Amino acid sequence: MAVPSWLTPRRRSATARSVLAGEAAAEAARKQEEEAPEFPVAGDTRAAAFFDLDNTVMQGAALFHFGRGLYKRRFFRKSELVRFAWQQAYFRLAGSENAGHMQDARDSALSIVQGHRVSELTAIGEEIYDEYMAGRIWPGTRALAQAHLDAGQKVWLVTAAPVETATIIARRLGLTGALGTVAESVGGVYTGRLVGEPLHGPAKAEAVRALAAAERLELERCAAYSDSANDIPMLSLVGYPYAINPDSRLRTHAGEMGWRLRDYRTGRKAAKIGIPAAAGVGAAAGGAAAAVALHRRRR
Repeated sequence: MAVPSWLTPRRRSATARSVLAGEAAAEAARKQEEEAPEFPVAGDTRAAAFFDLDNTVMQGAALFHFGRGLYKRRFFRKSELVRFAWQQAYFRLAGSENAGHMQDARDSALSIVQGHRVSELTAIGEEIYDEYMAGRIWPGTRALAQAHLDAGQKVWLVTAAPVETATIIARRLGLTGALGTVAESVGGVYTGRLVGEPLHGPAKAEAVRALAAAERLELERCAAYSDSANDIPMLSLVGYPYAINPDSRLRTHAGEMGWRLRDYRTGRKAAKIGIPAAAGVGAAAGGAAAAVALHRRRR
């Protein structure tokens, strides 16, 4: 795929695949915005907000919930649903993402999605959001996103989840858009290959950096929110990083760095660790991800 002139050059601190994944996600997010209806934007146009998805905006993993919906529609066997459930249970118990499990999920997703039409999975994703995801949105995080929107700032999801899933969630929540893992498609059909790599860790930071450059945002005036230490590269890019429902590593790092902490899992009020909140400060990054937990229909 051609690389638009607005994409930023590769940073030496990131791998080529991370940069490619980030830039592909940013390009997809820009297309979402171009296709979206016009709306008035007031306030600081150099600021925006970036939100991680899994366990930050929504309880649990979007990929697992999507898998549940596909199982209900007989896309795969019960043994595969058990595997999805086990990965979700591990994720909750460990409190952080595991590179090996993410690799397994990516490989299985790519083999599953190959040959399916993008439009088919997008339509199914709309139904699955209503069935399994809508009721799992954290009200506290949703309120944070709305505060940025009310201040006239753009708000993007940044996630390793599929592009179609991420875009559906962003639209249903009234957000600007989403950045996420981009699966290659030709003629509207998935090829079974990724563009770059999953939008995870350093790739998220590259996506935020690329989109910020395209949107002419000033990252020091932007905000980012995540629950995972894997997103420290993204959080470190912005002037207002927030740890939301943090895992143990991120909680420790946030304390050392003086980042603000909010934890909605126990009902506790937000705990202020360091810098004051900047009402209406955000960061730009959204997601488009593909390679979802789908399985070929049994013939």
